[in-house]
Amino acid sequence: MIVTLIVACEVGFWVLLAAGLILRYLAKMPRLGAAVLLLEPLLEVVLLVVTTIDLRNGAEPDWKHGLAAMYIGFTIGYGHYTIKRIDGWVAHRFADGPPPVGPPKYGMARARHEGRLWLRTVVAAAVAAVLLQIAIWYVGDAGSTDSLVAWQLNAARVAGIHGVIALTYALWPKKPPADAEEPTRVERHPSAGARG
Repeated sequence: MIVTLIVACEVGFWVLLAAGLILRYLAKMPRLGAAVLLLEPLLEVVLLVVTTIDLRNGAEPDWKHGLAAMYIGFTIGYGHYTIKRIDGWVAHRFADGPPPVGPPKYGMARARHEGRLWLRTVVAAAVAAVLLQIAIWYVGDAGSTDSLVAWQLNAARVAGIHGVIALTYALWPKKPPADAEEPTRVERHPSAGARG
């Protein structure tokens, strides 16, 4: 049941996102679209409540409960970022908004971007680890919590691996190709406009 609910929450995430953006940009109902987008966190609350009820009813803690915690953590860490990126793309495509700015490709700007993504992964892993720890305390001696501890270690491992990958961008910044044109910025003195 938990796995089915996780799948339903994932499908629900994309359905609510699509509905909110359609209302916002195609139907020209921005407030209603924003209200639909604000329903997204309710999916995680439902998943958390059902997982807790499942454990309360005596279910043996296993990989499904760990996966639910990881899903909630990922949604908290990356949900807003994902919605914002897709919203920018839809605004540009359907509402004459500015083109979305992609991540930087080279140098320390790319390293900072990768560092910010890694921090999102740390948030996701920390949320999952806290939820799993609460489940471990909740179950107590009534059942085996080895699988929940294993998921905590998996969350830490994912954050660690992502951290190493992000660090490589800082240690060995990617250089632009030699034939790539650098954007030129013309620096103007504040008083330059006064000089005809």
